[in-house]
Amino acid sequence: MDTIASLFSFITTPVSWVIVQFHTVYGAIFGPDTGWAWGLSIVSLVILIRICLIPLFVKQIKATRAMQTLQPEMKKIQERYKNDKQRQSEEMMKLYKDTGTNPLSSCLPILAQSPFFFALYHVLNSIASNDTIGVINENLLQSAQKAHIVGAPLAVKFTDSSSKVEALGASLTDVRVVTAVMIVLMSASQFFTQRQLMTKNVDTTVKTPFMQQQKMLMYVFPVMFAVFGINFPVGVLVYWLTTNVWTMGQQMYVIRNNPTPGSKAQAEYLERLIKHVTQHDKVGRRRDRAIVKAIVAKGRDRNEFERKFINGLSKAGLAAQADGTVIKGESAAAAQAEDGAPITTGTPKRQQPKRQSKAQRQSGGAKAAGEHEPKTSLSKSDEPEDAKPAAAAKKGGAKPAGGTRSKAQSGQRKGPQRPKSPSKK
Repeated sequence: MDTIASLFSFITTPVSWVIVQFHTVYGAIFGPDTGWAWGLSIVSLVILIRICLIPLFVKQIKATRAMQTLQPEMKKIQERYKNDKQRQSEEMMKLYKDTGTNPLSSCLPILAQSPFFFALYHVLNSIASNDTIGVINENLLQSAQKAHIVGAPLAVKFTDSSSKVEALGASLTDVRVVTAVMIVLMSASQFFTQRQLMTKNVDTTVKTPFMQQQKMLMYVFPVMFAVFGINFPVGVLVYWLTTNVWTMGQQMYVIRNNPTPGSKAQAEYLERLIKHVTQHDKVGRRRDRAIVKAIVAKGRDRNEFERKFINGLSKAGLAAQADGTVIKGESAAAAQAEDGAPITTGTPKRQQPKRQSKAQRQSGGAKAAGEHEPKTSLSKSDEPEDAKPAAAAKKGGAKPAGGTRSKAQSGQRKGPQRPKSPSKK
């Protein structure tokens, strides 16, 4: 560990200086030799570091989502070039370059914290060894050694001997109870943070190896913290527990306000957003407008939750616009579409005419044809055929024979056939 500490010795002086500055402030309030003064100094150091790392955290979120999006393409490349590892690596690098994705971006916050973590460990280890370091002189060293956090000195470990613990004015039982509780809290916070990411902020419609890796890390990281935690001084445990709690809160904020598309968190977010929009008839926050703008731009590629959101707006007589705003009115709602189809706004639908039977359609067509078709000289009379013999009999006094009438009814006629009318062709 001395070798690792020496690698980060260049940062021990800045870290010790920051701790001393915070200790000056808190010492004036709680007393310079109290655990509150030194413990809050470490907590403040964590907060200051994490505030400086917020831009890296944003990059981490974007990189993680980009990696989730690329998982199907990566799987195709692995299957296509499974027998050619070199070509597989080349295609992977090409995919990262074309999409502007950096796999290491998801590890940036952890990598950036590492120097501060090892520097703080080296500072606390020097305090336990009664050695001055950085800007911590003899007076500050004695003050730090007297500081106890819930009965445990700042620089002791779970594995320290009883003689070393008693030399710092504490009992071994108190030290092990405090360190065990802090290790459990540290591991639990890490597990909850990873579980929150897996259950709420992952697109459940896509099953990729990346999800399996994240699920495995959800159980591996807490175990690693528990194993290594017994070798951390109490001050380092305070540091690591604080950074875990910060990460958990920061992640909760991001998941609530900028969830991954297709995730459970997105469904909850869009439900809250549609309630707010329907109550105020507008999208208030700029962040909400950006999300509505992205949903409108997707068109047919919207997921289930986004389609439900657009339909909810249409039922309320609202329509989302390309700039992320919403407008009210029938014409506005008709302008918006779900998957490219027009959306109705609750106006009564026009009733369709009743469907006619086949006989009604044929009779109607025949009547229309009879009304509009011009008659020619070769066309037959409009009188029924069985009425013609009756008229002839009345005129000539002779009745037609029964056989002739039956033949006429059956469509057969004697003698030469008359040419058909052009209207019957």
